[in-house]
Amino acid sequence: MIRVLIADDQGMVRTGFTVFLSGQPDIEVVGEAADGREAVERAAELRPDVVLMDVRMPVLNGLEATRELMARQETAKVLILTTFDLDDYVYEALRAGASGFLLKDASAAQLAEAVRVVAAGEALIAPAITKRLITEFARMGAPRPVAGRRLDELTERETEVLGLVAQALSNQEIAGKLFVAEQTVKTHVGRVLMKLGLRDRAQAIVYAYETGLVRPGE
Repeated sequence: MIRVLIADDQGMVRTGFTVFLSGQPDIEVVGEAADGREAVERAAELRPDVVLMDVRMPVLNGLEATRELMARQETAKVLILTTFDLDDYVYEALRAGASGFLLKDASAAQLAEAVRVVAAGEALIAPAITKRLITEFARMGAPRPVAGRRLDELTERETEVLGLVAQALSNQEIAGKLFVAEQTVKTHVGRVLMKLGLRDRAQAIVYAYETGLVRPGE
């Protein structure tokens, strides 16, 4: 079972998500939170696999709550919920440790699938969001040093896989490009994350651009 915590300041939104997700055979809603501070506290108490995190909440907003969860080394993956345009905070949210984004007007089926994808360690980043992220990296200019993580620890194939992950390609798409089995790609991705000390594919995407392995426009 995938354990989910729902953090949103609107009670109707929390109730709607809870009712639908609780009806899924592989998902259990273990709690709710009405603000970012409560989300952090409830996550520490309940140890969910996924936190559905609204961005604009009182006391502590979703980005600050995500950053605090990651600082506490909580194991939960954070899926950012929003009704707003993402330009202002897509990069900040990924830097904070979010594993993906979901618009609140997504269908019920998309919500359940998003939870499953993020729980499995995949990055839920739509192509349109990836383009915005690339634009943000282009605006930032030169690559930034990333302490404690060394690209030279990766094999040539692992480096190649990381570059394709940074383009937000799925394991299946990467397997097709490299003419290898999908399971082989999963193994490579797992080793990349382990060697670089990254939580998931979303962090890998940020890392690849920050270190200059992949550059905007490539």
